[in-house]
Amino acid sequence: MCWNTQLSCLVHRRRRGRRRRRRRRRQSQCKQMNTNMKTRTKRSFSSMDFSWCLSFPIIVHFLLLVSLVCPVLSSSSSPPSTEVGNGNDPVSNQTLRPQEELKKFNFIRNHLQKINKPAVKTIESPDGDIIDCVVTHQQPAFDHPQLKGQKPLDAPERPEGYKHEVEERSEEFQVWSMSGEYCPEGTIPIRRTTQEDILRASSVSTFGRKLRSRVRRDTNSNGHEHAVGYVNGEEYYGAKASINVWAPRVTNQYEFSLSQMWVISGSFGNDLNTIEAGWQVSPELYGDSYPRFFTYWTSDAYQATGCYNLLCSGFVQTNNRIAIGAAISPTSSYHGGQFDISLLIWKDPKHGNWWLEFGSGVLVGYWPSVLFTHLRNHGSMVQFGGEIVNSRQSGYHTSTQMGSGHFAGEGFGKASYFRNMQVVDWDNNLVPLSNLKVLADHPNCYDIQGGINRVWGNYFYYGGPGRNVRCP
Repeated sequence: MCWNTQLSCLVHRRRRGRRRRRRRRRQSQCKQMNTNMKTRTKRSFSSMDFSWCLSFPIIVHFLLLVSLVCPVLSSSSSPPSTEVGNGNDPVSNQTLRPQEELKKFNFIRNHLQKINKPAVKTIESPDGDIIDCVVTHQQPAFDHPQLKGQKPLDAPERPEGYKHEVEERSEEFQVWSMSGEYCPEGTIPIRRTTQEDILRASSVSTFGRKLRSRVRRDTNSNGHEHAVGYVNGEEYYGAKASINVWAPRVTNQYEFSLSQMWVISGSFGNDLNTIEAGWQVSPELYGDSYPRFFTYWTSDAYQATGCYNLLCSGFVQTNNRIAIGAAISPTSSYHGGQFDISLLIWKDPKHGNWWLEFGSGVLVGYWPSVLFTHLRNHGSMVQFGGEIVNSRQSGYHTSTQMGSGHFAGEGFGKASYFRNMQVVDWDNNLVPLSNLKVLADHPNCYDIQGGINRVWGNYFYYGGPGRNVRCP
């Protein structure tokens, strides 16, 4: 028994010794491998001891990789990249360009803070718009460097020959006003811009601006097609017309259909100045298909200056009952009731600003003369009519309608019209058009027919359905 016990103890001691030696060897290997890793010496190890000693660094590296991947994956819930509708996969863009996404959202946030001013009252429109009542001198116009610290000017003298037309809906032609609420005196109503509005734009950096297009009416207009009446060859200090309002179908988010007046000056190059007002259907800008009252201006041919409505500093609004960019109601119907809006644009002889009046003597506001170069003096052309964008997205002409969506030859109650067109001369007189010309650059798609009579003065019918058998 004693011998067996001694033998067993000896074996046990030898086993413990071997285990200690193996442990020392493993520790020595780990130290050596750590040294090799620090000096980045490429070696190959396949033993289990190596895997065992590196298990902790591998876990750390794995966690670091996860932490790097997670922010990229989380951005997949973000909206598309800055450029949309360009054929690229938005999910791929979000995954591969998280820094660009962050830059875009910072831009949107800052832009919304700039144009959405603090409101003293908020009105919810039946059509879903939010109307903010903003203190007049805090509106976006007075962010302009040359307008800072100013307040809206008093109403100027109307042009001679101006006659008030009897209009029951002079201040109640917009959907938001049907709620019976208005903005208090000393404030103006501004349609609130949302993140969704900006994200619908083909580019967030050009939100609220027209893409550059040729103003001269020809067959090479970069997707913009027109049916217009125009006068040129003299000095123009304003224009007036009554514009028939419809709700034309727009078949593509990045197309629009509008009817408006243009007061134009410049060389039709990069120095082109325009003042514009009318109604438009623009799913990209507003997110729906309602016709909306709008204004526009540019002093460099739609490049870097100007915008729609109050989406940048420029137009100064003075009226507390009209929201520029809000939906118009009622609209005309085929073979049914007809509705039009009267607009007058004229240059104040005293201060040189260009004022906008709606309906029967309702001043909307003005474009300060400091916004312009050539229009600080006068216009060289005035245009009236319709414009659409033809994107040819499906490879053929768009079915976006102009005006009522029917050709001019169908006449009253079926085709859209402009009537009682006049211009303002150098002596601040409203005078009839003496040399109205009409032009449709794609007459098989949209056409125009002019005329004159004692009731409507100078007028024309215009419009069309877009794609048809003669407009493939």
